[in-house]
Amino acid sequence: MRIGMLADAYKPYISGVTNVIDLSKRYLEENGHEVYVFTFGDTDYQDDEPNVIRSPGLPLVDSGFYLNIRYNREARNLLRTMDLVHVHHPFISGRLALWYCKPRGIPIVFTNHTRYDLYAHAYLRVLPDGIGETFLKAFFPGFCDSVDMVMAPSQGLKDVLQRVGVKSDIEVVPNGVDISPFRGELVPIDRSEFGFEENEVILVYVGRLGPEKNLPFLLRAFNGAAQAYNNLCLLIVGEGPEHENLEDRVRHMPIADRVHFTGMVDYKKIPNYLVASDIFVTASVTEVHPLSVIEAMAAGLPVLGIESPGVADTVNDGQDGFIVPEEDLAAFTAKMIRLATETELRHKMSQQARQTSELYDYHRTTQLMFELYQQAIQNTTERRRSLRARWIRFWDQWR
Repeated sequence: MRIGMLADAYKPYISGVTNVIDLSKRYLEENGHEVYVFTFGDTDYQDDEPNVIRSPGLPLVDSGFYLNIRYNREARNLLRTMDLVHVHHPFISGRLALWYCKPRGIPIVFTNHTRYDLYAHAYLRVLPDGIGETFLKAFFPGFCDSVDMVMAPSQGLKDVLQRVGVKSDIEVVPNGVDISPFRGELVPIDRSEFGFEENEVILVYVGRLGPEKNLPFLLRAFNGAAQAYNNLCLLIVGEGPEHENLEDRVRHMPIADRVHFTGMVDYKKIPNYLVASDIFVTASVTEVHPLSVIEAMAAGLPVLGIESPGVADTVNDGQDGFIVPEEDLAAFTAKMIRLATETELRHKMSQQARQTSELYDYHRTTQLMFELYQQAIQNTTERRRSLRARWIRFWDQWR
């Protein structure tokens, strides 16, 4: 099968979507399929994998995304030969899929990876409240009706799509994670590198330091917990636009000597940072399928998170971590203290977390996705054989 993955951004941009595409492509290629990634920008970047097709694009500030309203000739001609295309970003790549693929009878699968309403609220604060959801209600029902199959990485996100008016059937297929690096013996990073002692309990956050991650809330909770339990430390692994603001906030709190920011870390070393820690914490409510949470669970860390699509779909409250109501600072702080002080509970949750993570192994999830690809192709056979589609494909040979 020839499969096109359509994304507005790809490597070297680092994101959960990039990771999902990379892992899915790897699995499908290992099983004999041809997989092409169609994306924009970074035309000088040297890819370490075959079949990444880049069209020029206008960079959108420093977001890692590029803007264009069409693919270049090479990409267009290649795209028309796909057996199926999988759209991972709806607004540009999705529209181009409808423009180039649907008239030719090529089935289009779409996965919605992002809570766009919450991202709009986080990054476009000047917009009135509710405008994000209003836009979704105007855009997504029609777009989802136009594609051949809609997927969501979690039940929570499926509920969100249905809430904004999507009537199409939605298949829940978890995004895959490569948990093989967590199955062997891992050497933890020396805690002294962070200024922490061996007998201290380390909370760790791994991810982008952006406004959508709700990190000020996390710092307030940690401040309260650290006042009650003086053996607690917080390790923040990652980089992002809020890094300086967060460090400045910490400097003005009585926890400055208990919080360590690592900055950007080589992705291959993330398992070593996780196994050096005791508890994974996140206050984000914008995740739809939290890669960092699943990796933490694979490393044997219980997770403390907030009730929201994605995190709450992954963490089993009371079994492999705790989930608390959104913006309930007191509850979040109390659960943080409980995980820090109840060693036996933490160890029990650690074992369960490892078992839970196995459900998200990318070999399993990509196979589920491929079976749905086959279904989508079967469901669109009549359209592909239509006179109009065959006529368009005939003229493609002469362009």
